[in-house]
Amino acid sequence: MKAIRRFTVRPVLPEPLRPLSDLARNLRWSWHTETRDLFQSVDPEHWAASGGDPVRLLGSVRPARLAELAEDRRFLRRLTAVADDLHDYVSGERWYQAHPGELPAAVAYFSPEFGITAALPQYSGGLGILAGDHLKAASDLGVPLIGVGLLYRHGYFRQTLSRDGWQQEHYPVLDPNELPVALLKEADGTPARVSLALPGGTQLHARIWLAQVGRVPLLMLDSDVEENGLGERGVTDRLYGGGSEHRLLQEMLLGIGGVRAVRTYCRLTGHADPEVFHTNEGHAGFLGLERIAELCDQGLDFDAGLEAVRAGTVFTTHTPVPAGIDRFDRELVARHFGPDAELPRLDVGRILALGMETYPGGEPNLFNMAVMGLRLAQRANGVSLLHGQVSREMFSGLWPGFDPEEVPITSVTNGVHAPTWVAPEVFRLGARQIGAQRTEDALTVGGSERWDAVGDIPDQDVWELRRTLREQLVTEVRERLRASWRQRGAGTAELGWIDGVLDPDVLTIGFARRVPSYKRLTLMLRDRDRLMELLLHPERPIQIVVAGKAHPADDGGKRLVQELVRFADDPRVRHRIVFLPDYGMAMAQKLYPGCDIWLNNPLRPLEACGTSGMKAALNGCLNLSVLDGWWDEWFQPDFGWAIPTADGAGTDPDRRDDIEAEALYDLLERRVTPRFYERGQGGLPDRWIEMVRQTLTLLGPKVLAGRMVREYVERLYAPAAHAHRTMNPDRARELAEWKARVRAQWHGVTVDHVETTTATTTAELGTTLGLRVHVGLGALGPDDVEVQALSGRVDEEDRIADATTVPLKPVGGPDPEGRWVYEGPLSLDRTGPFGYTIRILPSHRLLASGAELGVVAVPSEDGVEGAGLLMR
Repeated sequence: MKAIRRFTVRPVLPEPLRPLSDLARNLRWSWHTETRDLFQSVDPEHWAASGGDPVRLLGSVRPARLAELAEDRRFLRRLTAVADDLHDYVSGERWYQAHPGELPAAVAYFSPEFGITAALPQYSGGLGILAGDHLKAASDLGVPLIGVGLLYRHGYFRQTLSRDGWQQEHYPVLDPNELPVALLKEADGTPARVSLALPGGTQLHARIWLAQVGRVPLLMLDSDVEENGLGERGVTDRLYGGGSEHRLLQEMLLGIGGVRAVRTYCRLTGHADPEVFHTNEGHAGFLGLERIAELCDQGLDFDAGLEAVRAGTVFTTHTPVPAGIDRFDRELVARHFGPDAELPRLDVGRILALGMETYPGGEPNLFNMAVMGLRLAQRANGVSLLHGQVSREMFSGLWPGFDPEEVPITSVTNGVHAPTWVAPEVFRLGARQIGAQRTEDALTVGGSERWDAVGDIPDQDVWELRRTLREQLVTEVRERLRASWRQRGAGTAELGWIDGVLDPDVLTIGFARRVPSYKRLTLMLRDRDRLMELLLHPERPIQIVVAGKAHPADDGGKRLVQELVRFADDPRVRHRIVFLPDYGMAMAQKLYPGCDIWLNNPLRPLEACGTSGMKAALNGCLNLSVLDGWWDEWFQPDFGWAIPTADGAGTDPDRRDDIEAEALYDLLERRVTPRFYERGQGGLPDRWIEMVRQTLTLLGPKVLAGRMVREYVERLYAPAAHAHRTMNPDRARELAEWKARVRAQWHGVTVDHVETTTATTTAELGTTLGLRVHVGLGALGPDDVEVQALSGRVDEEDRIADATTVPLKPVGGPDPEGRWVYEGPLSLDRTGPFGYTIRILPSHRLLASGAELGVVAVPSEDGVEGAGLLMR
């Protein structure tokens, strides 16, 4: 019979075991081996059954076993040592506390998903795993971060396969009382709440759950509360589920409700108020509106509030394609704001203007969350060098008149949290070489350019480690494959063949990720006969482990999964290629270390960064990838292979895929497999081991989340905190008024005439020319602008590349016609075709960049006569 109500009965721990509860509630156990080992020793059988979740373990262990442990002096000594270690970790000084300079008192980090551990399934893919790694690395470094997200009652879906290989989705209900989270409570013990006003006079209420991620609190809002109507209760039901209004409400709750949750948390705990707000992708962009409303309540107007908010806001974009951005109908957004809904004191027209695509090619009736994110943030970044470049081009319409390279979007390349993703066996090998503490510091704080100690590890040890990890993966794959086939309806008698699936001595390739079409799950199937030859080669076979989920609404992605599954079901190759359903963190932690090659073949440049290959690399796995995302930035032949890209404008998609698949097969056949199987004099694959060594030595320090978070602190958080402190109410008003005046008067700014001290079309290297420029400033003055000379090499169309910028200075006052004369030197420091131009930008001491207003004045055609193109 089915229960009519479900609730969780918590165990009462004996007094000596009380620290176990604190250890279970701090998610540091998810990346701290000693804590996990301690919980495993409580009851190994229940530990395995709980999926390595301490909260579930403590809820299932027998009271008699707890009583026994309470008398076990050896266990109690271990418990004390681990509890003391956690106390030192959360309270001691770390990198941030020892860092020189003025750093933010606190940073609020907003994301729609967080992948901390499989025990808290609040993630769908790379964005969430990245956010989880960001929090963990911040904790290791001592960065005073507050994470903000939503608590989804169904998380993301669980994936199984039908008998014919079609993806099926399941949404198990998550009970927060069975998760490693606790309710945030007011001083009187009642749950802390936040509320949003909805159209029609109703309200959306949410509780705040707290997950402790080492030193970092993660606040998660949950709308499944009795005060809400049925529709409102379902707002936090599923990650990326529902229609437009459902998504809009999720994002309003995340952004607006999230700021209110942060204020509540700081009020109740005494935590420092954030000086910097970091929006991880556009989903949380509404947080800027709530902060403007807060400042309006304190006496600022909308424009001044906007300047104050921008100063302390960082926006990270993760998508390289416009289709990946959340966009809402203008009328839908308008209905949820204003006098009869949320933020009634803000003008709806001003809110809408922040998200409107008011640029060539934009959709005038759509509200774009990334556009709002960029307009509300003074600092923005992509997540790899290539993605920064793609983002500057994609969003260049917001800065008309500027070349894409001048668009104020920088990049911080993603990293991964090594203690989460590095296999314990890899860590132990490092600890044997340089000691456990130095190994832990190298993996968390980082800071060195190379891990040279890897060079001292004997070849035999490296190769034995790789085989051990491969063997563990083979065991894991067989268990998961058997479970999958049973779910597909197979009986035990049909599954004897699974005992022969994969071989721990065969070159193993991993491919696991979400399944949108651009990631090309089935590129490996373009020539099935060629793939079969590679899989079944008598001397140099390969084996492939594939995993991935298609979005529930993406039938095209599901067809790709089915195509791959049907190929892997073929009795001729099913011992060499497998598809594992329900890809998630628990599977990934076994998959990355056990593979020899990590395969990645997206359409370039549609992979913003891609971090799975980083996790593989930290375990000594070599990358075989298209030059996209992080691999474009850091690829070297010493530690992997680059799949050539057929991305010419005239190449049709089918032809492109054929060419790139052919290149993949050739690489595997001619370069990858021979290197894996050829043996040196000692019977080891010396050249392969050397590539593993180079991967760990040179890539290891680069791919760390510790490196990433340190870059965020130094390049974005610290400048944003400084700007936030500088932008007091008076300065915010001053800057807002100045911007309004400059925008209103910019039509009068002109470059009227440009002349140099020479009129020839050639000149000698090292010559310095004098520039004299006549400009009109209309109602503005020299203090409002900067007149610049830009010079550099030019192409056939006279476009300047790698420009050098020199500010020119005004000479005297305006002439009778109101024109100003600016002068300055122009150094001819490069040979070959060379050119220059003049431009005028707005200039103010409180601007983060000259492009901030998106206005610029350049010479008209008749103003450049006599200026000359030099050194053609």
